[in-house]
Amino acid sequence: MNAPLYNKDILRLAASIPHHRRLTDPQASVEKRSPTCGSRVTADVRMADGRVAEIGLEVRACALGQASTALMAAQAIGMSAEELADARDRLAAYLAGESDELDFWPGLAVLAPARAYPARHASIRLGFEAIAEAARMADA
Repeated sequence: MNAPLYNKDILRLAASIPHHRRLTDPQASVEKRSPTCGSRVTADVRMADGRVAEIGLEVRACALGQASTALMAAQAIGMSAEELADARDRLAAYLAGESDELDFWPGLAVLAPARAYPARHASIRLGFEAIAEAARMADA
């Protein structure tokens, strides 16, 4: 393992994904997969009053994908589909080098070393993409 990329904070997050159980009756379910490494995140969502009320996750990803999903899931309850889509887009812009901002989502600074590893970006985006898309579908 490369120490700057897989540090103890990332490994701690990877081991503590909240909502790590699929919902039995979701309004929407989305699976996202990284073609580069095969990492996969499935997100189930239930909305109430235009905001995420429940999330269920199945995460089969590398430590970076797990850590990123843990960060997203820890804050997503109570957010609107638009807010989640904005966070997804801002993460993608950061990873692509189009922005240097990480303060839009709590804890993302721990993933900053991965920006230099484009092959890991798809896995890092999975949780943000799956939850945001499931929220949009459930809200529609």
